[in-house]
Amino acid sequence: MKNIDPRHYDIIVAPVVTEKATLASEHNKVMFKVSSKATKPQIKEAIERLFDVKVKRVNTLVRKGKTKVFRGNFGSQSDVKRAIVTLEEGHRIDVTTGL
Repeated sequence: MKNIDPRHYDIIVAPVVTEKATLASEHNKVMFKVSSKATKPQIKEAIERLFDVKVKRVNTLVRKGKTKVFRGNFGSQSDVKRAIVTLEEGHRIDVTTGL
C-alpha cells in the first residue's frame, strides 16, 4: 500500500451493499458512498490508490434525504452522494472483505 494519501480515506466513506449494487457487480461496477464535496477525478484517484485497480469510469449521484414525521415532529435524513465506479476488464473489488 504505497502512495496512499490519508485524504483518500476521507473521500471514500463506505461501500454500498444493496441488491442494485450486487447486480451491478456482475458488470464490473462497484458502488461507494463518497464525500459530498468529492469530484470525479478525486474519487477515481482514491479508488485506484486504495484498492490497486484501474478505473474506467466514475458516475456520481446525490440521493436526497427523505422527510420523516415522528409524533408530529418533522425531520429529514441527510443527503448521500454515491459513486458508481466502473472498473477495467480483469480488475475486481470485493467489498465484503474490506481493506
